[in-house]
Amino acid sequence: MTVRYTTMPSPIDELLILADENRLVGLVMLPHPEPGPDWARADHDPFLVEARHQLEAYFAGERTDFELPLAPEGTPFQQQVWAALREIPYGQTISYGELARRIGNPQASRAVGLANGRNPISVIVPCHRVIGANGALTGYGGGLGRKQVLLSLEQGVTALPV
Repeated sequence: MTVRYTTMPSPIDELLILADENRLVGLVMLPHPEPGPDWARADHDPFLVEARHQLEAYFAGERTDFELPLAPEGTPFQQQVWAALREIPYGQTISYGELARRIGNPQASRAVGLANGRNPISVIVPCHRVIGANGALTGYGGGLGRKQVLLSLEQGVTALPV
């Protein structure tokens, strides 16, 4: 299977957008991987263009959710966590413990944190909305500065130029 990809500038650095036939399989911040042998650059692909438009609208403060089919690869537990992440409303945050409770496994907050950190579709699968139990920003693979930028945008602090 060929993975189609494009890149786009964003307020949190360049983003790498990856898709299979018609589903998003990855959204990666810098540093992102070099294209593999089965990757094809597809800057004008209609699906990838739509993904860029939706992301641009999100960063402009004009979009609060995404309408793209997703296909992140992961274990059944990771899939469960990533589905629960998509249920966290725009502009809100929850703790890792609360996320564990929401998936029916209240003792699994550490495992939830690990699954959260392996989320292959950042921003769209909003792992940045999960914070520490004490309200502190913790554990964001893209860095805490990026997490703060995303949360500030969603809490209406500022729209971000793309």
